[in-house]
Amino acid sequence: MNRNLFTRTTVILLYIFIPLFTIGQKKTTLNIATFNIRLNTASDKENAWPNRKEMVKDLVQYHDLDIFGVQEALAVQMADLSEMSQYSHVGVGRDDGKTGGEYSAIFYKNKKYQVIKSGTFWLSPTPEKPSKGWDAAYIRICTWAQFRDKATGKIFFMFNTHFDNEGVQARENAAKMILEKIKLLSNASSPVFITGDFNSDPSTSAYGTIVSAFSDSKLISKAKPYGPEKTFNNFKYHTYTTEVEEGRIDFIFVNKNVQVQKYAVLTDSKELRFPSDHFPVVCEVSF
Repeated sequence: MNRNLFTRTTVILLYIFIPLFTIGQKKTTLNIATFNIRLNTASDKENAWPNRKEMVKDLVQYHDLDIFGVQEALAVQMADLSEMSQYSHVGVGRDDGKTGGEYSAIFYKNKKYQVIKSGTFWLSPTPEKPSKGWDAAYIRICTWAQFRDKATGKIFFMFNTHFDNEGVQARENAAKMILEKIKLLSNASSPVFITGDFNSDPSTSAYGTIVSAFSDSKLISKAKPYGPEKTFNNFKYHTYTTEVEEGRIDFIFVNKNVQVQKYAVLTDSKELRFPSDHFPVVCEVSF
């Protein structure tokens, strides 16, 4: 081969492949959150959704969340959150797999991330269709998505859920089912997040099942965790620390492919009112 032709060919190939190699080596850093926004019910009176929706949207945008999972969101609330045009979402209503009932949806910045695949399964012996599982009081779901970071090319997974508030067996089996689904959908090198309201504190068997394979982000945060221990406030601005029995029940779990830089429970408020009866849990992560 002509030496000049060989040199030119080599240079062209380097221009093609070096950027691709570099993209694969870049690190993805994102702000990820889980936020039970409390369903839209008039019985909440001054804390009803119409009086809180702007607070929720303001919080999301001020803290510049890249990806966040919501729980208890009804269709009208999904529509309100979708007014934040920088975010798109995946997810369905748990009652019918369409728009009925509560969503455990995942919102993401549409200019930064691309959804490769997504889906929802029911936390029951029949996960492919709307169904109530084991001793659960309500139908429960998990929504998941496989994302690509457009800037780095990194691929990652997020599973967002809301465990039952009454059924102990339902929570235990839901934890096992999610871990099984993760094995089926991802691989050993995939960064994976499990987010949600688990209605389980660290003393429960459901929590123990999850941390047998994943890490509790608070416990591995490189920076000192920020905010209170409890993640449920029941809209009791002045007395939640003494009157609310539930402790830390909202979590972001990560697998070994994720580093947690920061962890926080945000207690943002406005005029002595909280945006929801749960505090959002937020992490800065990298992989």
